[in-house]
Amino acid sequence: MKRYRAFLGLGSNVGDRQRSMNHAAREIDALAETRVVGSSSVYETEPYGKTDQPKFLNAVIEIETAIPPADLLKELKIIEQRTGRTTSEKWGPREIDVDVLLYDGLVHDDATLHVPHPELEKRKFVLVPFREIAPDVVHPINGMTIEELARACKDSGRVVMTSHKILL
Repeated sequence: MKRYRAFLGLGSNVGDRQRSMNHAAREIDALAETRVVGSSSVYETEPYGKTDQPKFLNAVIEIETAIPPADLLKELKIIEQRTGRTTSEKWGPREIDVDVLLYDGLVHDDATLHVPHPELEKRKFVLVPFREIAPDVVHPINGMTIEELARACKDSGRVVMTSHKILL
């Protein structure tokens, strides 16, 4: 069975943020035909979009998976619920958020899933941890590397590496 390389963004700003991110990563690693093969450091970041809320912890993980993108998204939504996600306000506070950032060079756009993530190049809180683990990965639409996207990003939000790591 063919395995694909995908990158997922993890974020949390409610409750025990680190615990939620670790739990989600373990659940992802436990998915059939899927394993976490890399993880960035954990960064504390300013809220994006809706700024009157607590700071986030963010990280990017790399996975190998045989799960097709739409099915992977369904699994990630289940993991979010099992990890305690109760909030759904756009850009609002959340216990856990897991986004598909890139999926093996695929371009996919339908009502439920957009890959690459449509906000990827605008979000420093994603690009900084992504650059840490995969600076040379190429965005399949604009042809820029993650390193180039991070350098070109206009987002002025603060992104600070913490001493935390994603624990599987």
